[in-house]
Amino acid sequence: MILLRYKKLLVEPAVFCYGMSMYHTTYHNDGSIWAKGEMIEGVCEGYWEWYRKDGSKMRSGYFEDGKQIGEWITYDSKGKIVKITMMKKTAQV
Repeated sequence: MILLRYKKLLVEPAVFCYGMSMYHTTYHNDGSIWAKGEMIEGVCEGYWEWYRKDGSKMRSGYFEDGKQIGEWITYDSKGKIVKITMMKKTAQV
């Protein structure tokens, strides 16, 4: 199991496997959920969500082959949308 470091975050993620796909949940130091989504072969894929320590959703969006794609939404602590960012697909080389 790998440990992830983000700012002062150092936790062991919870990973649930479904064939090649894994549902991944990472926690804040206090045990609350920090992020959750799907990973395929260690790469973020599909819909992901990030949360504040109080449990409110902070950001959500989609990954394709580990890259952010489409609409990404940022929320305030009361759940109101404060920003929508459209991610562009990068060209494959």
